[in-house]
Amino acid sequence: MPRFAANISLLFNERPFLERIKAAADAGFQAVECQFPYHVDAIDLADACGTAGVKLALMNAPPGDWNAGERGLAALPGREQDFRDSIDVAFEYAELAEAERIHVMAGCVPEDADPDEICELYEKNIAYAADHAKNEGLEIVIENILLPEYFLVLPDQVADVVRRLDRKNLKMQFDCYHAQRTQGNLADFIENNLDIIGHVQIAGVPGRHEPDKFNEVNWRFVFDYLDAQGYAGWVGAEYNPRGDTLRGLAWGKDWGLGAKE
Repeated sequence: MPRFAANISLLFNERPFLERIKAAADAGFQAVECQFPYHVDAIDLADACGTAGVKLALMNAPPGDWNAGERGLAALPGREQDFRDSIDVAFEYAELAEAERIHVMAGCVPEDADPDEICELYEKNIAYAADHAKNEGLEIVIENILLPEYFLVLPDQVADVVRRLDRKNLKMQFDCYHAQRTQGNLADFIENNLDIIGHVQIAGVPGRHEPDKFNEVNWRFVFDYLDAQGYAGWVGAEYNPRGDTLRGLAWGKDWGLGAKE
């Protein structure tokens, strides 16, 4: 049976951020994840998770200047020190918040950048993050994202990086939404790359809403297939609810999610 984590940056957004953790636990989630939690105190986040009895499965490292369009720093030339500083911030926060893994975003690279130089820079930065995360007992995950100029567009590109760098604590974050939109063949990819998948995320395709029957992916098949392949990690529900989060959890009733009777 899949172990689901609620992305509290998107789900239960009817409530203040920290209150979403208890709401997720009450709805049957065993863990939570979030995108950028740095607007709240890390200790408060850890306390809220502990009180609710859920794990903090995943958080993102700082992405750079979000308002200026930055979506990560790892592949940005000339930003090496900024990247390392952001990793230091993420590690310190993750330790206090008791997070299990950190997603490090690649970033949107300049159109005129040399692909070979960007690849070398990116892999150097990710290796740095993974090597230092090992000392902290943390896992680093990377993913492809469907954004203009984002460095990693396809799941195959992510898998190639993870295999080349060959760190035990460096894994792929397999986001089924981005994977389906860019490459498809979810089952084949899972079967061929299960050994390097450290975290899975789900969202309906194409609207990025609930993973229910109103989209092109057969989610029951995907969940059963993950089980059949022996995937034991978290499945993060990272989608934009169409309306009330709890009502929208009807898709997860068979897995113990939703309002308790």
